[in-house]
Amino acid sequence: MTPARRAATAPEACATHELHPQAVARALATQPTPEQVERAAALLKVVADPTRLRLLSALNAAGPGGELCVCDLAAVIGLSESAVSHQLRLLRQVRAVQARRAGRVVYYRLLDAHLTVLIGSALEHASESG
Repeated sequence: MTPARRAATAPEACATHELHPQAVARALATQPTPEQVERAAALLKVVADPTRLRLLSALNAAGPGGELCVCDLAAVIGLSESAVSHQLRLLRQVRAVQARRAGRVVYYRLLDAHLTVLIGSALEHASESG
């Protein structure tokens, strides 16, 4: 396949090799550290699971600082309390949720507002047509 034909069929690739030094410098200056990338990727992998996203969405609906116990979450997403607890353990490991024990009941909430924005943006994006 000729280079011109390849460019016509693959719009994601440049037809010519031309660097834009200022744009490259700006992008390099804002790159996160390797540790930040690893933590963010781990969070996104865990959040990418539909069950865990539903749990986070339920906690997000509880409002800022709002909490739901494991029983409530199980009822909302239609899973056993054991299955919900397992998923919440994974979410705790990536610092997406925080647990609080009150006697024999464990309440969960989103750890911070970043997750509210992340969940809201992902679901809003999924709702867009096109």
